[in-house]
Amino acid sequence: MQDLAGIAVLTLLMAALGGYLVGSIPFGVLLTRAAGAGDVRNIGSGNIGATNVLRTGRKDLAFATLVLDAGKGAAALLIARAITDNDAVAAIAGGAAFLGHLYPVWLGFRGGKGVATFFGLMLAAAWPLGLVAAAVWLLTAAVFRVSSLSALVATLVTPVLALMPIAVLNLPTPNSVFLLALVAMALIWLRHFDNIIRLIKGKEPRIGAKSA
Repeated sequence: MQDLAGIAVLTLLMAALGGYLVGSIPFGVLLTRAAGAGDVRNIGSGNIGATNVLRTGRKDLAFATLVLDAGKGAAALLIARAITDNDAVAAIAGGAAFLGHLYPVWLGFRGGKGVATFFGLMLAAAWPLGLVAAAVWLLTAAVFRVSSLSALVATLVTPVLALMPIAVLNLPTPNSVFLLALVAMALIWLRHFDNIIRLIKGKEPRIGAKSA
């Protein structure tokens, strides 16, 4: 029994560490530097995510950052699920990747806000739920043209959707998906505190706006 417990603990630790290291890869910084667009941390909000990369004027870099930031969360979860065939371990790996994006060791633990990685996780954990969450983001963005507001709305409704007993969502593990969505939502709202203040004041920049 002790050997089995030790193996279980080691598996969880490896999943968490591996997920964290994958999530810590700062694609926004790497891509903008490689393309000669400067350090994205010195532009606009200073965030390393796709929305701030867009403020460099390079839509291609912003799109690549979006895909890669989403992909690293999805990859961590799917790889852990494939290796262990255990949804709890997969959720831990995905959650660790999310934390890695928010607090990357390579950047002094100052990372992004986790929105793209959140959507990647949801698509990997339960793709119908991820698609609905992305649709909510797109609809909110189309109406209000504010990225932070779209993220706040989409992440707020996702845990609620994860609890809904709708067969079409085809959630494989409702409890782990719900917990992952809930924790990620709370962290995203925490990371968007300054954005929330600007939204209240009506000073939040719109999507695609360049910094002065």
